[in-house]
Amino acid sequence: MTSIFVDGGHGTTGLEIRERLVGRTDISVIEIDGARRKDADTRREALNDADIVILCLPDDAAREAVALIDNDRTRVIDASTAHRTAKGWVFGFHEIDDQGMESLMAARRVSNPGCYSTGFLALVKPLVRAGLIPADWPLSVNAVSGYSGGGKAMISEFESGGTDTVWRTYALNLAHKHVPEMQRHAGLLHAPLFAPSVARTYRGMIVDVPLMIGAIPGKPSAAALRNALAQQYADSPIVSLVRDFDDAHLAIEHAAGTDRLDLFVFANAGGDQVRLVAALDNLGKGAAGAAVQTLNIMAGLAETEGLRV
Repeated sequence: MTSIFVDGGHGTTGLEIRERLVGRTDISVIEIDGARRKDADTRREALNDADIVILCLPDDAAREAVALIDNDRTRVIDASTAHRTAKGWVFGFHEIDDQGMESLMAARRVSNPGCYSTGFLALVKPLVRAGLIPADWPLSVNAVSGYSGGGKAMISEFESGGTDTVWRTYALNLAHKHVPEMQRHAGLLHAPLFAPSVARTYRGMIVDVPLMIGAIPGKPSAAALRNALAQQYADSPIVSLVRDFDDAHLAIEHAAGTDRLDLFVFANAGGDQVRLVAALDNLGKGAAGAAVQTLNIMAGLAETEGLRV
């Protein structure tokens, strides 16, 4: 039986991960009682006793936790931003790489993707690799998340009356922490222009990449884009292209409460404009669901065990 330790298991992502592990008989969870959670020696012991550690910590604390592991047996899944472009770390989104599953199965250090970058990369990387979007093409991405994506501070702000807003944009300095992993793992020469926002709903996410395909060299058709995405995820139980969506709108809650990732390609009648859209739960495939999926793969278990698909 694989032993698991969730370091930071009482934060938003950590609690979601723990929910997905409850009642499972194929793993055992190492617990530290409340009074000892911040004791360095106790944490060090738990980190080194576990077969797989999942870190749900701020970036600096995640780096410190990795440094506390002094054996060559314990494997790590880091849900922070700290290692998403770090050398020696496997990016935990196996569906976008042909050898991704094999890489995760063998990995000792895995970085969980960011929620926004999960949607962006699922849409863009296969199309760049197929030559349908040039690697030097100037991309922009608009996205909206439920407020749980901001962790306990933002949850408190929205739920305790700290703000009355229904929707707001942010990261207006154009330096969001997910941008480097978007660029690196999509194989882009230029960072995408990223415009994130938050809405007054607890969970859910829409990531939207508009394309003037009539201006792209080769003028790829919407059908070609759909076919490339469908082929990439044909065998995935979690990521899929939705072809038969006829509504004129797509709600942020479309995939909320699930660990699914649904992709869409919407085109205008003239065929020269497209919107690539991903719908996911920022706490599901965007965070906790992805971590548990990776845990399952690393432990040699069914990929969707404990997930809501």
